[in-house]
Amino acid sequence: MNTPRIPPRPSREEAEAAVATLIRWAGDDPAREGLGDTPARVVRSYEEFFAGYHKDPEEILRTTFEETDGYDEMVVLKDITFESHCEHHMVPIIGKAYVAYLPNKRVVGISKLARVVEAYAKRLQIQEKMTAQIANAINDVLKPKGVAVVVEAEHQCMTTRGVEKPGVAMVTSTMLGAFRDDPSTRKEFLAFIGRT
Repeated sequence: MNTPRIPPRPSREEAEAAVATLIRWAGDDPAREGLGDTPARVVRSYEEFFAGYHKDPEEILRTTFEETDGYDEMVVLKDITFESHCEHHMVPIIGKAYVAYLPNKRVVGISKLARVVEAYAKRLQIQEKMTAQIANAINDVLKPKGVAVVVEAEHQCMTTRGVEKPGVAMVTSTMLGAFRDDPSTRKEFLAFIGRT
């Protein structure tokens, strides 16, 4: 599989100049008092918004524990809040993720599941892809009996522009292994997260 070549990363100065250009394009003066530091602030905020590009979700999951006394029931982490950005309009996607897996001799610290959500959310995204990426990373590294991920989010590209419909949430899910193949396992997960 050929991975697309990513062009070299621009310098901070180039990024700040691009923000200043957008301010001028919007009709304002980037040199006026209230906007003088805005290009630098925007670039700093982008470092936070898109920190996921510098995190390896699979590496996050590699530290596991085998001393579980045979625990093999569902592990569920609910209400993982996240902020992402739509790759089509670069405006916020704000929501919650619900992650579950059925251990296969190994478990992972629960903070790692939240960190995986964060690593994928802090990128330019579409919700469908992010949902699948979270599930696939957990499945590939932990090799559990099953993985389930549900993501519910409000997309500012739909609420603040275009059709302008606030309060509308999009729900996506990826079910792998037992969560896909066993209806009772899927039903139990959905009950845990209040979606029956």
